[in-house]
Amino acid sequence: MASSSDTPPLLFDRALLRQRRTRAARGYEEFAFLASRAADDLADRLMAVNRTFERALVIGGAGAVGRAIAARPELASKIGTLIEADISPAMAAKASGAALVMDEERLPIADESVDLVLSCLSLHWTNDLVGALIQINRALKPDGFFACAMLGGATLTELRQSLMAAEDEIYGQVSARVSPFADTVDLAGLLARAGFAMPVSDVDRVTVRYGNAFVLMRDLRRMGETSVLASRPRTPVHRQFFVKTAQIYSERFAEADGRIPAKFEILHAAGWAPHESQPKPLRPGSAKVRLADALGVKEMGAGEKAG
Repeated sequence: MASSSDTPPLLFDRALLRQRRTRAARGYEEFAFLASRAADDLADRLMAVNRTFERALVIGGAGAVGRAIAARPELASKIGTLIEADISPAMAAKASGAALVMDEERLPIADESVDLVLSCLSLHWTNDLVGALIQINRALKPDGFFACAMLGGATLTELRQSLMAAEDEIYGQVSARVSPFADTVDLAGLLARAGFAMPVSDVDRVTVRYGNAFVLMRDLRRMGETSVLASRPRTPVHRQFFVKTAQIYSERFAEADGRIPAKFEILHAAGWAPHESQPKPLRPGSAKVRLADALGVKEMGAGEKAG
C-alpha cells in the first residue's frame, strides 16, 4: 500500500473546477481569447508535423482546437477521427464533432489507442501533472504525438501581488488566492520524466490591458479560470478587500494612460511516444570527429591559456 508521502499533494479542487467551467460555459466564446490563441498556436505547430493521424484526442479548449483545425483544411485532411473532451459537460458540448466528458487525472482512454493528443489550457489545473502526462503517453500509439498549451508561472503576477498586499493591509495575513503555475524551464523535463521522447518547450507571453482590476477579475470568472485551490480561504471577504486590491493594482502597475496590464504566460510543450525508429543519442566517447576539428580551432590541454 502506498504511503502518504507517495501521494501527490491535493492542490486543486477538481469538483469545483468542473463547477466553475460549467458556470463559465454560457457566453464563454466572448471571453475565450486565450483559449483561441493557444488553439491557433497548437494548430500551427501541428501543421509542421509531416504525419497523418487516424484518431486524435483534444483535452480542454471548449471546441477552440477543433475550430482551429477546421480552419486549416490541409491540417484537417491529416486527421481522421477528432474527439474533444472536457471535465465540464457544458464545455465538452461546445465541440463541433465527437465530444467526451472526462477528467484527465483519470484518463479513460485505452493504452496505445490514439495517434495524437492535444491539450489546450487544461493541464495547469492537474494535481499530479507528471501522472497526467504518463497517462497521456500510455494512451498514445508508439511514435504518437503530444502537444500542449498551459498557463505558466508568470501568469497574473500583478494580480497575485495586489491581492496579497491588500489582504496583508486589511487583515494582517496573506493567503494563496492565485494558482501556482509550472515554470517553462521545467516543462520539457516533466515530459521526459513522463517517458516522452524528444521533448521540447517554449513560451508565448501575452499582455492584456484592462480599465481596472474589476474587469480583469470578471474576465477570469467568465473564462472559468478563477482559483480552485484546495487550500483557498473559505471565509467570505468584504467588498473593501477587492476595492483595495484594485487600488493597489492601479497604483503599482497602471500605465501612462491609466490602464492596467495583466500578463499571461502560455507554455507550449511537445513530445513523442517512444518508438524504436526514433533517433537515439550517441554513447559517450563514441564520436569519430574531434570537436576542435569540427570548429576549426586548435585543441588545448587542461590548464593551457589562450594566446
